[in-house]
Amino acid sequence: MLFSKEVKPAAYWLFLLAVMSIGQWGIAAPMDMQESDATVTLDAQELQWIATHPRVVVTALDYPLYLFKDKQGQWSGLHSDVLKRISVMTGLQFVFEESFSTDQMLVKLEGGRADLSSMLSMNDERKTLLDFSHAFGGAGWVFVGRVGAPQVQSLEELAKRVLVLPARHALEAAIRRDYPAIELRTVKTNAEARAWVESGDAYATIENEVGAQLYPSGLLQVGAVVPGIWDADYLSVRKGQPQLLSILNKALNAFPPEELRAIRLKWFSGVTPSEVPGLWQKLRHWMCEGIVIASVFGLLSLLWNRRLTVLVRQRFEAEKSLSDQLAFQHALLDAMPDPMFVRDLQGRLVMCNKSYEEVLSTRFDQVQGRQLIEVDVLPKRTAELLHAEFMSQLETRRTRFIERQLRFKDGIRDVYQWTVPFYGADGQLRGLLGGWAEIDRRSRQA
Repeated sequence: MLFSKEVKPAAYWLFLLAVMSIGQWGIAAPMDMQESDATVTLDAQELQWIATHPRVVVTALDYPLYLFKDKQGQWSGLHSDVLKRISVMTGLQFVFEESFSTDQMLVKLEGGRADLSSMLSMNDERKTLLDFSHAFGGAGWVFVGRVGAPQVQSLEELAKRVLVLPARHALEAAIRRDYPAIELRTVKTNAEARAWVESGDAYATIENEVGAQLYPSGLLQVGAVVPGIWDADYLSVRKGQPQLLSILNKALNAFPPEELRAIRLKWFSGVTPSEVPGLWQKLRHWMCEGIVIASVFGLLSLLWNRRLTVLVRQRFEAEKSLSDQLAFQHALLDAMPDPMFVRDLQGRLVMCNKSYEEVLSTRFDQVQGRQLIEVDVLPKRTAELLHAEFMSQLETRRTRFIERQLRFKDGIRDVYQWTVPFYGADGQLRGLLGGWAEIDRRSRQA
């Protein structure tokens, strides 16, 4: 590097380096505030479409890192950031409406209850129902199998074995057509598909390689990439909306590549392995840190009081938001028509809904904090059987979906019972979430 012949004061260079380092270290504005000046030129028809369609309904599936609800109940993730940026570039206003399965997303799009999805891969079936934007990224599909079993390397190896997929999975039609020897089973969600593999009811399932890394389990292992198949990221639009598709494509074409890379790095940097820095990179990093520490020590002392004020206000707002969220969760739980409950690590009741109280003819305050075998709400043998199953599940950490007969006080009932372990934000097992539905009633509703 060439330097000016004039000798600059040392303090000047120290200050300059400190300011540059601060910008990289963390006091800089968040990435979503450092947006480029990319603009989109829309024609008269597109502008008119936006004016007459102030809200674009996005059917959203909770799939961590891509699209999920944060602790405040707001939609976040890679796709949320991309849509927010497109909103700034075009004026489109995106409104998220939650779905709970791939099939439900497609039904909403087919029925006109949603305009757009960011979570659907392209296949021949979907191209007859939807228009797809330009791709803006993607990942591979991977096999997920049971620990101890040989890793699946190709679809041919699944011949005469059970492969389980969520209903209307992007690969379902192609696998049925090209690999008829595979015993393909469908369930509602990815979580239920993983449960089948854990229990041994299926040999493998297939998931997006990014999402598959987020569900560590002692019983599951992520295997090889499905050869020759790529899961690209698209914005899929309900047929009959050419202006919306055109607006989205223009926005994606104008999306600065470096900004899109930064968004992907923000969400996926913890999933993909990072490059090991060399000695020079480490030395340069240490030097920058030393300069930053020496330069901003005094500045931090001046900003500390203001920072504390901001933190107190944020904590108050977060607590209020959490209280609102808990109130909503209680209301949502009570609105469920089927009995549901939450039990802790000792099998004691933590929470239940109104349907649970009604079916067992009890009140929550009478059974709170007590095990099934400690209360008289079920026949003794039924209570002992279910309590033993709960404790076994807590030891094995396995999910359970089963149709069975259970004896209640008013007689034997055919039920579809489900119980799943749940974990805290720290990844520690906290207890069981479960419930049941009477099979006769479920079939009548269907």
